[in-house]
Amino acid sequence: MADPSVSAGFARGLLELAISKGADRQKLLVRSGIDPGALTDQDNRVPFANYVALMRAAKELAHDPALALHYGEAVNISDVSIVGLIGDASETMMDSFLQLNRYVRLVVDIDEGTADRFQLRQERGELWFIDTRHNPNDFPELTESAFAQFVTGARRATDIPVAKEIHFSHREPAYRAEYDRIFGTPITFDSHWNAALINATFMAVRLAPAPRYVFGVLAERGDALLRELEGSKSLRGRVESLLMPVLHTGDVSMDSIAAELALSRQTLSRKLKAEGATFEQVLDELRHKMALHYLSGKKVSVNQAAYLVGFSEPAAFSRAFKRWTGASPRNWITPGASATNS
Repeated sequence: MADPSVSAGFARGLLELAISKGADRQKLLVRSGIDPGALTDQDNRVPFANYVALMRAAKELAHDPALALHYGEAVNISDVSIVGLIGDASETMMDSFLQLNRYVRLVVDIDEGTADRFQLRQERGELWFIDTRHNPNDFPELTESAFAQFVTGARRATDIPVAKEIHFSHREPAYRAEYDRIFGTPITFDSHWNAALINATFMAVRLAPAPRYVFGVLAERGDALLRELEGSKSLRGRVESLLMPVLHTGDVSMDSIAAELALSRQTLSRKLKAEGATFEQVLDELRHKMALHYLSGKKVSVNQAAYLVGFSEPAAFSRAFKRWTGASPRNWITPGASATNS
């Protein structure tokens, strides 16, 4: 089972909001343990524990205890994840909700053991939107941002009120006034669930969808990302997820990764062999993949790319890159170069 994670775009959005409120970027990265290189591609994954650390550091350093609410209010999910783009391309709010449930793990994958983290349920003739996340009070900030995004995102799509009342399982915080301002509806704390009573008319609202082929392209990409996420639940994927945040340090020994997985070196080697890989192969291919990513579109210099993938000497990086691609790093990124870039 893979460790819980969030998309890099989702983590980066929170980071940038905190910085805009006065938090120091470097302090946020250090305290969260997030490698800035991992945030360059919004489809990368960041361990959920690091996201929790980022949220808590951001609240403190930005001097904003209601930061999770403000993130949900400010973020347009389309700006940080393909999930929002797929929802925007849907025909109705109900269709958008169904796509949210299908792809929500691309934003936050907490492995709840169910395909439907969010549910619509009829109770005494009323329609409720429910977050079924386990142990939500361990990190109520995720509940705050999810419901704030749901309500404010709906307001951007239609003038029809979305929620008639909202329940939260956590205690009422000192910043209750921000709940009232953002949600504008009766709120119950210490409830038995996290749920919003929905205006049923809202779910039938028709959106202005993109052409169906656009929806198809987005859904195809979303499905590919889901497959990658599932693949990360292999041992190889878990090894890659542990290597990613420390790749730039060069401290990527097999012994340290085995210890992180609570395995002996021999057991890790045997299990990887059963998946048709070796530790050295996984590390080498990850460096290859990330080097291509960093150099695509000239995101960083060759020397910076060498550092980010764990080479202390640019010359060693150049030799490895030529072995991977048949070209030097500089020729690979130069327009019109004869060497292939794939």
